[in-house]
Amino acid sequence: MCYCYILHSEALDRFYIGSTILKPEDRLKRHLEKFYGDKKFTAKAGDWTLFFTIKCESIEQAKRIEMHIKRMKSKKYIKNLPVYPDIIKRLLEKYR
Repeated sequence: MCYCYILHSEALDRFYIGSTILKPEDRLKRHLEKFYGDKKFTAKAGDWTLFFTIKCESIEQAKRIEMHIKRMKSKKYIKNLPVYPDIIKRLLEKYR
């Protein structure tokens, strides 16, 4: 299983969108441990929480959905993802 995942930091009041073949919880743990380096965006805060995940059929689909969400450049759009499941359904169909 592959995932598109969204992390949130209260300290930064920012979201981080990524894609992974790992379980989102494992990926979050790596971000918190600064596994990807001290210079990466997620290293700026230590309070990241898993905000939302989307199960995808492939890593390619997960990356396309990740890029779609990033192109939206909208906190409101991200906050609406868990509220409106139809958005997720349409994204999964669009990027199949």
